[in-house]
Amino acid sequence: MKKIYFTVTNDLTYDQRMHRICSSLAENGYAVTLVGRRLPASLPLTEKKFKQKRLTCWFNKGKLFYFEYNLRLVIYLFFQKIDIICAIDLDTIIPCHTISKVKGIPRVYDAHELFTELKEVITRPAIQKIWLRVEKKLVPKFKYGYTVSAGIAQEFHHRYGVVYQTIRNMPVLKELNASASIEKFILYQGAVNEARGFEYLIPAMKLVNCRLLICGDGNFMEQLKNLISQHGVENKIELMGMLSPDKLWQVSQQAYIGVAIAEKKGLNQYLALPNKFFDYIHAGLPQLTMNYPEYQKINEEYEVAVLIDDLSPAKIAAALNNLLDNNVLHTRLKENCLKAREEFNWQLEEKKLLNFYESI
Repeated sequence: MKKIYFTVTNDLTYDQRMHRICSSLAENGYAVTLVGRRLPASLPLTEKKFKQKRLTCWFNKGKLFYFEYNLRLVIYLFFQKIDIICAIDLDTIIPCHTISKVKGIPRVYDAHELFTELKEVITRPAIQKIWLRVEKKLVPKFKYGYTVSAGIAQEFHHRYGVVYQTIRNMPVLKELNASASIEKFILYQGAVNEARGFEYLIPAMKLVNCRLLICGDGNFMEQLKNLISQHGVENKIELMGMLSPDKLWQVSQQAYIGVAIAEKKGLNQYLALPNKFFDYIHAGLPQLTMNYPEYQKINEEYEVAVLIDDLSPAKIAAALNNLLDNNVLHTRLKENCLKAREEFNWQLEEKKLLNFYESI
């Protein structure tokens, strides 16, 4: 039985993409271990079909964290029996490359995003320069790899000549709860990070007669709270924090509209195909998102979203109000979501994953 180790920098609890990947491989004859870190507020791990390991660090952010975590990861992995090592994004690519060389084993790069094109990276030129060096030096040395969208895969090929597969971040197809919500509300789920359009969404809510639930956490949370206060919309916006996958699934089915807007600040957001896009589809939830290439392709086949070209608060408010008031449009998008979820689901997408690891 081949032993595959996956390495991340999060605490494992809320990483639904990695849970799906690891579960699929474990169910198909691989011995899988997912390695992450323990944070002060980490919840106890729930039992999975794969092994989970958390590393505890003294530092939890900044350069000292990355140095310490990479060192601890190398030491831990050195003493494990591993057949394939997989780095998730650039955060853990250095220790995975080191271990693969020391042990003489295949290495895989799983790019959840185009890390060097994140807004929080490109707005800090010195930090971006460091990560670009890491990317330029190591990504070409990872012959095997996959990412979440065709656009990002093409960008890796353009930059480094690597041919990476596209394995999209789709939910497992499961039965919908037919019970209707007692009120209409708008849902944002996912990371509360920079470039997610909150600077435009929050003032837009002044023009929308509806509640907005924000389920998630991230590096923009303090700025988000300030924006809510600054624009006086505390009575319209509820911050739910991090929810368990099961709880989030229940909330998303009760919502009326999903919102997934993003700035075109760096190539990552422009080329990405994030999990929330498919999560909304699976919940039968019409959504407001951007007129970017990956969304366009799917929306041309299945009209599941309203696409906007710019992030002005007026434009966002107008699109949300139209979805709230136009029952014909909302019903059409909802019905299309129910059809699309039969094609865009993990049961079908995981076949690519299994073929990928079988080829190694």
